[in-house]
Amino acid sequence: MNRNIIVLDTTLRDGEQVPGAKLNMPQKIEMAQQLKRLGVDIIEAGFPASSQGDFEAVQAIARSVGDSVSITALGRAVKSDIDAVYESIKLAQDPLIHIVLGTSNIHVEKKFSRSKEAVLQMGVDAVRYAKTLLPAVQYSTEDASRSEFEYLWATIEAVVKAGATMINVPDTVGFAVPEEFGDLIRRINERLKNLDDRVVLSVHCHNDLGLATANTLSAIRGGADKVEVTINGLGERAGNTSLEEVVMGLKVRESFYRAQTNINTKELIRSSRLLTHLTGLDVQVNKAITGENAFAHSSGIHQDGLLKDKNVYEIMSPEDVGADSMELVLTARSGRHAFKHAVEKMGFDTSDGAEFEALFAQFLELADTKKEVYDHDVYYLASSRSGASRSGGKELYELDSFQVITNDLYPTATVQLRKGGEAVKGSAVGDGPIDALYTVLRQLVGIDAELKDYKISSLSRGKEAIGRVNIRLAVGGRSYSGRAMDTDIIKASAGAFLNAVNAALLDEGAGTTAEQAAANEGSEQAATGQVAEHAAAVSTSGQAAAE
Repeated sequence: MNRNIIVLDTTLRDGEQVPGAKLNMPQKIEMAQQLKRLGVDIIEAGFPASSQGDFEAVQAIARSVGDSVSITALGRAVKSDIDAVYESIKLAQDPLIHIVLGTSNIHVEKKFSRSKEAVLQMGVDAVRYAKTLLPAVQYSTEDASRSEFEYLWATIEAVVKAGATMINVPDTVGFAVPEEFGDLIRRINERLKNLDDRVVLSVHCHNDLGLATANTLSAIRGGADKVEVTINGLGERAGNTSLEEVVMGLKVRESFYRAQTNINTKELIRSSRLLTHLTGLDVQVNKAITGENAFAHSSGIHQDGLLKDKNVYEIMSPEDVGADSMELVLTARSGRHAFKHAVEKMGFDTSDGAEFEALFAQFLELADTKKEVYDHDVYYLASSRSGASRSGGKELYELDSFQVITNDLYPTATVQLRKGGEAVKGSAVGDGPIDALYTVLRQLVGIDAELKDYKISSLSRGKEAIGRVNIRLAVGGRSYSGRAMDTDIIKASAGAFLNAVNAALLDEGAGTTAEQAAANEGSEQAATGQVAEHAAAVSTSGQAAAE
């Protein structure tokens, strides 16, 4: 039978200690509500004794989500801190007081300048006082991984007898290695179960050596029933254990760990992106689970295998974590199979072997120049060859010319697009240059699409910028992503949006254009008529402007 692992998320406490990650109260509440949707068992909402603002934020989180999620906050082993924790979380349905005190020699001697016996007694007194306020008390033995084992155990034994209901064993400075840490937890677990099997054993690992997730999973194997983690691994210095990595590690390797969590994994990507949005701290592109390239494949060998069977190179489905389906990024390393798949997806015939080889050679030449090749590149590459026959009559959009004017009165964008032999142009104002640009692009393509995500970033140390967008169609609700690269950030932004639109147009079942939307039935008919009228109006104005 699988064990259920309790997940305590400390993004709003330990994660917020990262320089630049400070959130205001509405942002903290928004993040807490997402953590509730994610399904975490306990939210550590802050350090209320640190400031009045933090106290009020913890209190507001307890009011907002404390009806269904256990709420805790951190305090030192002093009465004033414990009072602050209690007063800030007491409105929650299942409040938990969290006390922390060091147990390593360097903490005892350098931080407290007291004897080991005196520090141990501080912990016992703190737990006894906390128990007069609430029944649930967690005690963290700070810097446990560098502590002498017998003193560490003596502290745990004493605070459990004083009433602690959870014992947390932190690798505070990321010093531990998996084999050592797993064995430490195993030894503590054996003694703790004999002392009081109702006490929950927990771990909290930092990532200074890049081993936080490995140490946490090793601790679960050693008997830990609770983990302290953060979204995106956010935390001091090199960060904390990443929630998404531990959760998916247990899910993918369930037969090995024989453990599971209550986390709704389909909310992982949304949680990651919300935190990035609120803090402004990006996730590295190759980060496990939530990185932008976590489910992207550019190697020809990998792409070939994936097109034959996703299990060849994917151990989990991107949809399982709330990500879009796997992305094949066409580059010079992409093989014939991936390129052929992209060409056929657009409706082109590839049965002529010689013609396809010539087309593939052109693709490689383009890929060497552009680094990344997008759907519209493939489309026009294929359609330009006389031997390629197109089915379905698809025409894609390309950017002909544009002008963007930004100011604090009327930021304006004027754009001319080309679709096949037709040119359309128009202008729009917006809240800023990008909003104006995307407003006019929506009008010209005649597609009602919500911008879900937008990002522009530099590419390495060069002058080129890469734009990334994700759109959701109002009709059908499908999502599409697009990327584009250029030395001009506005052009890269426009190209990314058009690539997302073109991806939608190439999707047979998307229902994106007015003509496709008109085929939909039921409740979509009214919306379809509006889209059709809008598309017709845009087309007419575009032709008039072009003439």
